[in-house]
Amino acid sequence: MSGVVTRCGRPAGPRAIGLVCAVAAAGALLSGCGSSDKAPQKVADPPRAVPASAPASPSSSLSSDQAQRKALIPKAKVGYQAALKAAVAAVPGSKPIAAELKGSPTTPYWSTAVATSDGTVHDGRVDAVSGKLTQSRTESDDAEDKKHLAGQLSKAKVTAQQAAETATEKTKGTVTTIELGNAENGSDTVAWTVGVVTPADWNQTTYGIDATNRKVLWTHTNNG
Repeated sequence: MSGVVTRCGRPAGPRAIGLVCAVAAAGALLSGCGSSDKAPQKVADPPRAVPASAPASPSSSLSSDQAQRKALIPKAKVGYQAALKAAVAAVPGSKPIAAELKGSPTTPYWSTAVATSDGTVHDGRVDAVSGKLTQSRTESDDAEDKKHLAGQLSKAKVTAQQAAETATEKTKGTVTTIELGNAENGSDTVAWTVGVVTPADWNQTTYGIDATNRKVLWTHTNNG
């Protein structure tokens, strides 16, 4: 009989010996197969190709202001000069002091303002397609405001057209705003403010132009 013993030190019977041999054989089989406690490593999946996003179209990259200018300006068949001419024709002895392109692509118009030598202002609305003056009214400014504007008119030696030409010499584009007033620095210098929009990017560049000598006082570009 084999010398196999149990934990208590007693000789093992044939049945126990057979059980021990079976366990030993199973252990040998497992060790022979290279069994280990570590789980088999999972092979990483190859990286998936990420489709490239489509490049943004030029129109989608425009700001709301740029998109509005792009939609509105091409619809205006009448420029600021013709609009101011129509406004001046409705008020004898007046001079242009402001014009701004407004409205929508379906109904573009120029908001205009002209003034007589005593400082009385007349607002107008000129159709930007037909060039016709559709509305006109006289502002009820107080005496002090009228006196102040009359003084500006007497000092201004540069016309609206000359101021616009000075601005467009610096920036090629469409004049969308022009207005007579004081310089931004708070001085008494009379100046024209002229806004020019460039069709390449639909940005607006605004110039402050001395109304006595056409000198550019300041420039600001609205990139958006």
